[in-house]
Parts: sequence; structure tokens; C-alpha cells
Amino acid sequence: MDVDRWTSTAVDKAALRARADRLRALHRGEVLVLPNVWDAASAAIVAGAGFPAVATASAAVSAVLGHPDGEGAPWQEMFAAAGRVVRAVRVPVTVDAEAGYGLSPRELVDRLLEIGAVGCNLEDTDHRAGGLADAGAHARWLAEVRAAADDAGVPIVVNARVDVFLPDAGVPGPDRLAEAVRRGRLYLEAGADCVYPIGVRREADIAALVAELPGPVNGNTGDELDLATLRAVGVARVSYGPRFHRAAMAGLKAAVEELRQVGPDVAPAADDRGRGVRPDR
Repeated sequence: MDVDRWTSTAVDKAALRARADRLRALHRGEVLVLPNVWDAASAAIVAGAGFPAVATASAAVSAVLGHPDGEGAPWQEMFAAAGRVVRAVRVPVTVDAEAGYGLSPRELVDRLLEIGAVGCNLEDTDHRAGGLADAGAHARWLAEVRAAADDAGVPIVVNARVDVFLPDAGVPGPDRLAEAVRRGRLYLEAGADCVYPIGVRREADIAALVAELPGPVNGNTGDELDLATLRAVGVARVSYGPRFHRAAMAGLKAAVEELRQVGPDVAPAADDRGRGVRPDR
């Protein structure tokens, strides 16, 4: 069996462990840059460009599948899509598993390993109840995910997303930084490998989180936070969420609108026998 490629029916745990160890090691030293993908083709482009790991973006994957983000897509469809990403590349893959889809920690780990993924994002928004999950309860759940991965023999890399900076989280602006630090510490103590305070916009805030949290921090670029700035403040990992998918769709929209400007009667060319032929031939 080629241990660099996976199917749901044949997974070499030794190779999975090696990939998980590699992904974890990438969080130390030079910043890990993850241009998030949404399907096998986009994953192949990212890996082919030389990035050492691939990450999915749930918003992009769910959009491709025709569902809203925020666990609007059935988990079976999301994992099937992630499995196609894994099979398309030869680098470690980490899956945006949202809030875990209501799966038990053991089932979540089993489903990740079944498709060959060695990392996951797990956010602390409760999509069923609405708003943030209780930090203590979420930390205990993360600890159970870590224990399930240990029992399975593959040290899955857990990126614990902290959602307090998101507008819908309901946390007042002045309290967000302290609450993010509190939650991040709890999640690291529970066994998370990295903390992802999504939605941070200010350099001072991300710098404070890097200083206050005893573990790697995942940042996002933005108006005040370019890649060079995030690298300078010491983040371990930078991800882009659905940004590249949205850019690709915007490019498609612009291209087809330009094509439509040719006129309302755009039609395939016809050969001398009157049959339609493809205009790109």
C-alpha cells in the first residue's frame, strides 16, 4: 500500500502518526501559512505550490455543497469532501470540523482518522443553542477529544478556535481580550495544540494573546494584520478561512458577466453540417 495516500478502508496508523507529528512540528519555528482549500483541485494547487500542510475551510466547503456555514451541512457530506482533499495531496491535512457536529469525541476522532486527516479546528460556538459554549464544558469536551485521539494511537493536532471576537458572540468589546485569554488557557490545559482567536482585527490584541497564552496562536490577516505583522508578533499559524474560495467565485462571476456582455443571443458555433460544436474548439 502507498502509505502517502489514503482511503477510508485502508489507513496506516504509523503513517498517520508521522503526519500528525509533522503537522504539530510545523507549529514551531517558522510560521505555518495555510491558504484554506475547499476541494481536491484547490488542495492540489496549494500543495503543489509547496505549502507543507493543507487546511479546509468549513464556510467554503459547505458553500460548495450547497449549505450554509455554521454546521448547516450534514457532517457526512463535510467529511466526504474532506476525504477527497486528503486523497488529493501528500501532505498533512487538518479539517475545519466546526463545533464537532454533535458527534461524541470518539466518533469525531474515528471519522477524522478514517479519511486520513491528522488535525482539526474545533470552535467554541454552540450552533444548536446559539452563542458561545460554556468555556469549562467546552474544555472538558476538548480533553475528551484529546483522550480519544490518544486511545486511537494518533496524536491529532487540535486547533481550538475561540470565538469571542466574533460579533455574534455577545461579548462586549472591552471584555473580549481577557475572555479570549481565559478560554485559550483552559483549552490548552485540556490538550489543545493551538488556540485560534478568530476575528481579531488589532495588532495589539493578537500580540497580547501571543504573550499571554502558553501555546501556539493562530492568526488571520486583515486591514491591520498582514502576514509580515503576524510573523513579527509571533503567531505560529496563519489561516485564511473562505477568502480564496470567495476570490475564486468573484473571478468566475466577473468572467461570466463579461461573457454575457457579448449579447443576449450567445450560442455555440455550428459546423457546415448544421450541428452545434463547442465554441472553444
